[in-house]
Amino acid sequence: MILELADIHIQPGKQAEFDVAILHGVQTVISKAKGFQGYKINKGMESPERYVLMIFWETLENHTVDFRSSPAFAEWRAIVGPFFAAPPVVEHFTLMAKSA
Repeated sequence: MILELADIHIQPGKQAEFDVAILHGVQTVISKAKGFQGYKINKGMESPERYVLMIFWETLENHTVDFRSSPAFAEWRAIVGPFFAAPPVVEHFTLMAKSA
């Protein structure tokens, strides 16, 4: 399993609208993508315009090739992109260890 971690900064004062948009986008677009395994969304407490989106994929290519080259990616960006203060920083991780 691959973890995609997206560090998202949105425009100030748009948190309530973005909360609705990001949930809608993940639940209606990303969750239908090939290799999608689940997600978590965290909101910043000290930095209320910062969100950390974690999406779990079966393979790296499910995100970088299958999803990113599909029409669904443009649909996702149309939903959340208008809120971005800057492009998200996206990185991928493999699991090294976890607690029981």
